[in-house]
Amino acid sequence: MNSYKNILLINFGGIGDEILFMPVLKGLKKEFPDSKLTLCLEGRSSAFLKLTDLLDSYFFVDIKTKNKYLEMFKLYFKALTGKYDLVISSGSNPLISILLFLTGIKTRVGYSSSVISKKLLTYPVKLNKKQYASEMYYDLIKPIVNTEYELPHINIADHAKMPHSVLIHPGVSAISVSKSIVKTITPKKWAEIIRRLLKCGKKVHLAGGPDDNDCITAIREELRSEDLTNFTDMYGKTKNIFDLAELIKKSEVLVCSDSAPMHIGVATNTKTVAIFGPTDDTKLLPKSDNFVAIKNNVNCRPCLWENRQTTCQNLYCLDISIDEIINKICL
Repeated sequence: MNSYKNILLINFGGIGDEILFMPVLKGLKKEFPDSKLTLCLEGRSSAFLKLTDLLDSYFFVDIKTKNKYLEMFKLYFKALTGKYDLVISSGSNPLISILLFLTGIKTRVGYSSSVISKKLLTYPVKLNKKQYASEMYYDLIKPIVNTEYELPHINIADHAKMPHSVLIHPGVSAISVSKSIVKTITPKKWAEIIRRLLKCGKKVHLAGGPDDNDCITAIREELRSEDLTNFTDMYGKTKNIFDLAELIKKSEVLVCSDSAPMHIGVATNTKTVAIFGPTDDTKLLPKSDNFVAIKNNVNCRPCLWENRQTTCQNLYCLDISIDEIINKICL
């Protein structure tokens, strides 16, 4: 077995994608404890860096901008001059394998998505999308490590759980909204969930990030004239993603959409009740009684990323039963 000293990892996507990739970092550090790990990621996921202590260095490549070719050249130059002896890429585009080959890095690992990839990669790995995405990423390092897969884990000191606490995080990323991707229920329904949880004796906290201002404002308006004993509005009080992760860790239950906070819930081993619309919960949540997907099993879902790049106008998949959510928490 080779002992790799300087490892480059390439994983593009949002914060959730980086959290799903964490077991790869941990597996490599376990197998090669003296190795230096460098992660290439998108600038929009920079907050992820506050959630891990496994990286030695990083750099950003923003391939989804109008300057994507210049950004790809930046990746090529960094890989060419970084003196890496191993590179692992989660991208399935055959052009990635060509770029990695041209860097001269001796050991190249990626998905065998084409004839070109199979010829140019040292370890072409079969891409199996029909599993939890984190395990799909972990398949990449199985040819070079003996360590077993573990769920994503954020290293946060243990905190006593706040008794009877439920954290509501209703938002999704601004990039989803800008691309007409609807993955969550309406503020009116979120407000009703809060009412019902308070009625059954829960202490409810509401949180969100900068992208969630409109949603939070609408929820506040829905609840404006009501008795909100045992309700705490935490919006704006978590200053960064690590603060949010600590709050999730302290909560008994997290209720959220398919979003980065859902992945933080998994990575802090917090009971998570996640609302799924057009996306595939089997790929985004591990199989566990602790992580519950709430969904409307209409025939057309999941469609997002499988058949479509935006959500449809009907949104039948988001006709979610509030009773089901409440029953998972209050019974």
